Amino acid sequence: MFVPIHDTNPLNVIRFQIVTIALLVSNIVLFLWVHYEASGQPAQVNTAIYGVVPLELLTSKPTVYPPTPVFEGLTLISYMFLHADWMHLIGNMAFLWVFADNVEDAMGHWRFLFFYLACGVAAGGAHALMSDGSAAPLIGASGAVAGVLGAYLVLYPRARVWVLILLRIPLRIPAYWALGGWIVWQLFQVYLSDAQSNVAWWAHIGGFGAGLLLVFIMRTHHGVRQPT
Repeated sequence: MFVPIHDTNPLNVIRFQIVTIALLVSNIVLFLWVHYEASGQPAQVNTAIYGVVPLELLTSKPTVYPPTPVFEGLTLISYMFLHADWMHLIGNMAFLWVFADNVEDAMGHWRFLFFYLACGVAAGGAHALMSDGSAAPLIGASGAVAGVLGAYLVLYPRARVWVLILLRIPLRIPAYWALGGWIVWQLFQVYLSDAQSNVAWWAHIGGFGAGLLLVFIMRTHHGVRQPT
């Protein structure tokens, strides 16, 4: 659909987006650790162990690589730091880089970290509930990042965002067009995609919805300035 490049939305409260950078680095380091087998086992084994497997999460019955060395509920955290390939990682990190710093600015560092993880948990839970019979593991930061997009839409709807449409056409558009269009596309895909889709559309929708709600609780009272 589109890839974000840059937003014209300076930080107003915090000096530096520490948590956003930490999340970016964590995702990249763990991707390298898993895919270059520094962990000592193939990437698909780590995916099955640390990804959210709906059938295991909801029934506590191991399905692929028993016994699982982590409590299944903890996969609702671990899954969001794993990615299938470089394109999966780069796509999620591009959205995180462009939009997360201003949400962190509106919430403060620790509140934003809690917000991000909570959105990821909500996204994983939504996917599990809507795919309760699936033994396929869910991985990726997109659910948590979707929560960031929901918060950004509430906080900065008029901010201008540079995006690449179809990876070719650069446009500078208001955030409400970019992010509103993004969630409409996710909802549209739910009805188009079959059960075998490799994209967890419900995780995106669940994370976005969590972000829309949690931002009203998690934002501080510093006064968020709206860019024009």
